[in-house]
Amino acid sequence: MDVVETRELAYFLAVARELHFGRAAEGLGIAQPPLSRAIGRLERRLGVRLLERTSRRVTLTPAGETLLAEGGAALDAVAAAVRRTRRAGAAGPRLVLAMKPGGDGGGLLPEILAAYEREPDALPVEMLFGYGAADALRDGRADAALLYAPRQDVTGLATEELMEERQVVVVARGHRLAGRAEVSMADLEGEVLPRRPHAAGPGDGPVIGDGGQLMQLIALGRMVAVLPESMRGLLREDLTAVPVRDAEPTTLVLAWAEASRSRALAAFVRSTAAVAAASTASHLR
Repeated sequence: MDVVETRELAYFLAVARELHFGRAAEGLGIAQPPLSRAIGRLERRLGVRLLERTSRRVTLTPAGETLLAEGGAALDAVAAAVRRTRRAGAAGPRLVLAMKPGGDGGGLLPEILAAYEREPDALPVEMLFGYGAADALRDGRADAALLYAPRQDVTGLATEELMEERQVVVVARGHRLAGRAEVSMADLEGEVLPRRPHAAGPGDGPVIGDGGQLMQLIALGRMVAVLPESMRGLLREDLTAVPVRDAEPTTLVLAWAEASRSRALAAFVRSTAAVAAASTASHLR
């Protein structure tokens, strides 16, 4: 079988998603005849028919459905590899660490960075903040990410578990639950909980993509949020946190691409794991 070109694969995905050559060609910014020729070449390379074409409609064959399901991930992996390669070969190489706002490793991040700087293979660390930290890792914008599982999806990523945290509900100081020693998930019935992009978990309120927005809405009494306990130290004065006794603990993990062979990244993983292990041991004494 001949090697499949990424451009041909991208052209096929455009047609497969639109099921219309004209719209796909317009979206790609090319004329329809070269698009049709590219799909034909791809089918000849693979030795299978991907699309059934009539004068009235375009449909996917079983082979086309398979390539649609798996081809996007393949293109994404190539794009991620290109981004990482360019960053590694840049005049000033760096290691990009992604995390959600406030997700600073349970307060361990300063120690992690200090330990990493002592590694001979260390690179300067650049922070990338956002709720899509796992996506930034998958698409190559980041080399590593601090994530909270199971709320954030770590499927297909290499991970190192760092610490387990119980969860708290963050509420305004005047909220009906603010004075409690602890609450249960049942106590939150009727409360508006945020939904976050790229994350699983309870929530029927608006999608929140920014930490400042979340805290402001909580302070206004518009919602409450169940968060890792380490967020306590980052709360505004008009907010408070109450332990949720029956909330499933959340696990802070360091995640990275399974295929990575970067010595700088390996050094970061070692440093992070060592700091987390030392912190856990000190709390057990």
